[in-house]
Amino acid sequence: MAGLSCALSLATVAAVLAACPSLAHAKGRDFLSIEQRVADFAGFCEFVGKSYAYFDLKATDWDRVCASYAPHAAAASRRSDYVGVLEQALGELYDPHAHLGTHTPGSHRLVPSQTDLFARWQDGRALILAVRAGSGAALAGLRPGMEVVALGGESVQAAVSAIEPKFLAREDAGARDWALQVALAGRHEQGVIRLVVRVDGAVQEFEFAPRTPEPAKMLSARAIGAVGHVRIHDSLGQPALVPAFDRALTDLQDTSALVIDLRDTPSGGNSTVARGIMGRLVNRMLPYQRHERVSESRVNGIRRVWDEIVAPRGRPYMKPVVVLVGRWTGSMGEGLAIGLHATRGAAVLGKPMAKLLGAIGETVLPHSRITVRVPVEKLFHVDGTPREAALPCVAAAQRAQSGAHDAELSAALVFAASVGTARARTALQPGCLGPR
Repeated sequence: MAGLSCALSLATVAAVLAACPSLAHAKGRDFLSIEQRVADFAGFCEFVGKSYAYFDLKATDWDRVCASYAPHAAAASRRSDYVGVLEQALGELYDPHAHLGTHTPGSHRLVPSQTDLFARWQDGRALILAVRAGSGAALAGLRPGMEVVALGGESVQAAVSAIEPKFLAREDAGARDWALQVALAGRHEQGVIRLVVRVDGAVQEFEFAPRTPEPAKMLSARAIGAVGHVRIHDSLGQPALVPAFDRALTDLQDTSALVIDLRDTPSGGNSTVARGIMGRLVNRMLPYQRHERVSESRVNGIRRVWDEIVAPRGRPYMKPVVVLVGRWTGSMGEGLAIGLHATRGAAVLGKPMAKLLGAIGETVLPHSRITVRVPVEKLFHVDGTPREAALPCVAAAQRAQSGAHDAELSAALVFAASVGTARARTALQPGCLGPR
């Protein structure tokens, strides 16, 4: 991605009008004027082109994206069509963390916060690797290991091809994986998602109503034997979670260890809440996450990198901490997981996380007032590992107790009770976020 070389200015209006004279007669009925739509789209392209932090990881040719979608933005006389153009252009980043602050009935649901399934392409097959607990897909009987053959009456290959980015400078398997996730999430207007899957050589049909479990409260806390279990219910953006966590710690102060369960945090949150939680688990100021503002080095060649600090507050809980994560641990949930590993040496157990990139920045387009959000900072563990590359550990106890109702929680509880012993250290694979 070189700078924004495509000239998205009012001169574009003349070219669009010349190519499509009928547009000139739509004035008065349009969503904004053509000039306003062109100016908005130019601002959209400039913001993403200057601020997006991960062009080095993406194959996106952003100049081609903007040049190709500019006429469509100018021609989009209805708001829903205009939103659709912005969504298509933003989709060329194949980054689920990049999104608009609005949607239409025809918009795809957000990944991972509004999706029931996690799938990847493996050897040309679309395999379901995880199903969200309590979701419509789980209630319908969909399970990991099933192969998606068809989606919404067409082959899964065709459904995914319609969404895949079109303007890549090179092939990237990540783009096709992203498109599979978006296709399986469905659109807001779809009350039911229909799948054909292959299981053990047999083909079965499933349908389910996408259902995001609505938590009754921000967190659940209980003692299970001698170990405390605190499960956070997608509330890392709610300031009231901090005093709720404080009350939970008071109730669990006599436990021998603590499991913090982040498997239901797909919507992320903010660092104020995360620092509030971590502040009760440290007894001195410590760095928990590293940031890099990439746009500054693009301008002057000088990197801006800094560590964010968590400060202690209240009476600290200093007994062993274990973190439990999974595919629906997203954004600030991921930041909290690596932060607890950095500050407390907490083992992070479970399945790989959502791998959402970076810290979000936003702009509001001047005429449509549509908010555009993209990752503007790269994020890292304090040891320099990119957050999206952080690898949770799989405890041996998880396999041994696979018949348990919640095998992952069972494994985390057993591991938490054993932290500090040789068994806790030898049960984990190398390179994962084990106890420190």
